[in-house]
Amino acid sequence: MISKKLGVIACFTGMVLAASCFSSGNSPELPDQVSYNFHIRPIFSDKCFACHGPDAGHRKAGLRLDIADSAYAPLKETKGAFALKPGDPDASEVYLRVSSKDTTYQMPTPESHLGALTEYEVALVKKWIKQGARYEKHWAFIQPKKASPPDVSSDWVKNDIDKFIYQELDRRGLEPNEEADKERLLKRVSLDVTGLVPTPEETQAFVNDKSDNAYEKQVDRLLAQPQYGEKMAVYWMDLARYADSYGYQDDNVRTQWPWRDWVIHAFNSNMHYDQFLTYQIAGDMLPNATKEQQLATGFFRNHKYTEEGGVIDEEYRIEYLLDKTKTFGKGILGLTIECAQCHDHKYDPFSQKDYYQMLAFFNNTYEVGYEGDVSISKPAKNPLIKITQEDRNSLLKFINWKDTSALTVSVMGELKDSVRKTFTLKRGVYNLPDQEVQPQALPAVMKFDQKKFPSNRLGLAEWTVDKNNPLTARVFVNQIWQELFGRGIVKTVGDFGMQGELPSHPALLDWLAVDFMEHNWDVKYLIKQILMSATYRQSAKTTSEKQEKDPENIYLSHAPRVRVKAELVRDIVLSSSGMLVKEIGGPSVKPYQPKGLWEAATSGRGALASYRQDHGDALYRRGLYTFIKLTVPPPSMILFDASNRDQCEVKRSKTNTPLQALMMLNDPTVLEASRVLAQKIVSSGSDGEKAVENAFERIVCRKPSSKELQVLSSYYQDQLQQFTSKKLNAALTLKAGEYPQDPKLDQNKLAALMKTITTIYNLEETITKS
Repeated sequence: MISKKLGVIACFTGMVLAASCFSSGNSPELPDQVSYNFHIRPIFSDKCFACHGPDAGHRKAGLRLDIADSAYAPLKETKGAFALKPGDPDASEVYLRVSSKDTTYQMPTPESHLGALTEYEVALVKKWIKQGARYEKHWAFIQPKKASPPDVSSDWVKNDIDKFIYQELDRRGLEPNEEADKERLLKRVSLDVTGLVPTPEETQAFVNDKSDNAYEKQVDRLLAQPQYGEKMAVYWMDLARYADSYGYQDDNVRTQWPWRDWVIHAFNSNMHYDQFLTYQIAGDMLPNATKEQQLATGFFRNHKYTEEGGVIDEEYRIEYLLDKTKTFGKGILGLTIECAQCHDHKYDPFSQKDYYQMLAFFNNTYEVGYEGDVSISKPAKNPLIKITQEDRNSLLKFINWKDTSALTVSVMGELKDSVRKTFTLKRGVYNLPDQEVQPQALPAVMKFDQKKFPSNRLGLAEWTVDKNNPLTARVFVNQIWQELFGRGIVKTVGDFGMQGELPSHPALLDWLAVDFMEHNWDVKYLIKQILMSATYRQSAKTTSEKQEKDPENIYLSHAPRVRVKAELVRDIVLSSSGMLVKEIGGPSVKPYQPKGLWEAATSGRGALASYRQDHGDALYRRGLYTFIKLTVPPPSMILFDASNRDQCEVKRSKTNTPLQALMMLNDPTVLEASRVLAQKIVSSGSDGEKAVENAFERIVCRKPSSKELQVLSSYYQDQLQQFTSKKLNAALTLKAGEYPQDPKLDQNKLAALMKTITTIYNLEETITKS
């Protein structure tokens, strides 16, 4: 038993080699130690589990290859034979069949269309059996270990992160890039930390700063800005499925935005992640819970809520519990536990009973499924808290509300005099209760010790942030890595289970997770550590060799080029034009939107039956504050792949369509920003080529090349001639938006520069981190 444990540990600490051997396309040398998790299971999953896996309905010959006991047992249909005979490949039917060329004996069978194993894969299976055919607990359910960073010799390395990255690049014959130039680097880090582009003055100051710690000073400056909390909140709103309406057909208004203000405040005050989670999971159950701690639990109340007459209360109450359970599983644990709602999970070791034991933690609040139809709608449903002017003057100063009236926010709240029973549900149907269960966290992940953790949400919170939990820190650092690089170390950010992708740099993932916990779950520490690495700071240039060896840039031989999120597209336009209102927090706002969208997708009842656009400063708030109506999300954001917010999302889709370019050419906010920026530049005395150069630097955050400047200046002169000759109407062009105009300026020059600026906004580089 001891030797078996040592073997597992040896495999796990050598995971970088294991993963690299498996994922290389060129049949590399066999690893010294073959890992079930990182070499064999991916083969079995692709080629064998369809017939010999966890799905009993499709299992052939009574053989399960995903469980050691079954795989080692004598075969039921071939007397005296074994699927796996540890130490003896020639007595193992698995090896004999995958290596056979006889199509009547070979596995997988030709009829399965799964494809035969490659010679390298066959060799891996053989060596694995020879080494004892040791099965391992799933890698993500093993507590992470902090291996020593690789000993590499390179002047490129700036911190320990780079040592892991460089080792992988060196194995593949790849070299990392040099550091990006200062202009591009500052734009990249500014967008990643604050979501806003730097001003020309900030860029010039950084370019002129020749000190050794010039970049670190910029990182510290950006992390200290209140816009950091807003940028982080964009990511957390997706995970928490935040919206400003209830959803369903009668989609009425609700007031969860004070919870969003709390999230911004929590990130800006650098609340450590363990406390951040504890407040949101069970803040109301902490001893002498404050209103801030209660407010934080609004996290679990962001789900859809019906206000349609005639619904069945219990059916929808159960729907809300299912949503809470899914959000906890996917967003915090990185698991697809919702698959076990109707039956045992087909791939991960979660039974239906495990699922409902998890759900039981959320089943003891006094939330109901239906509080009345839209005619008696309330902006917050029970349980709720009232936030008064006195609260906002004291403990909750971060809530931005100019009105003196009280606010109501939906939060969590436990039943005080009873405990509601929880049952497994046959086929997941609300009115088909089966076996009674008690609150219990997933045993396959980590034991829920009832002597250590109370059997309620507070116990669940403590279990979640326990440093022995193998998932919580891993999942979070992976989400942050995805925020900064566009792809997680585990690509399937919401699925660390059996069907999820293997980490590209497993030892680095574990090192980051343990280091994060060792530094008390300090989020800003984690982010700064990644930002200071040479890996993050390298240029985005690539070569044909790099494209051939690593087409997806999994191993980061250059910085990725990633389009910013939908909210930041708006933020770039507003901040570069000088229109952005930098007010933090407050109610959501309704900017320009095409007419008729809301009206076409509503029952015609309630406060949100029609769209009432805001005016003044509300038009120029950050994308984070745009009103999210669940049945009709903001169209400009949906075009740029924003989350629908109707369920927990940890990874947005990435699409490229002509509609995105058309929006950047025609959206009222872009046109208005182009006009306002043109007005600012012309009023400052800039003209012609100098004005074009000024606009380019404000928007793209670097000096244009001579070719770029020549093309744009030529276009400006062409448009100026068109307006001067009255072939184009300057007054009609300058009509965009409600921002005040300056009639004293040359209207033709303004219109020509406005159109040139709109062209610059339409450049791919404008809304891309590179």
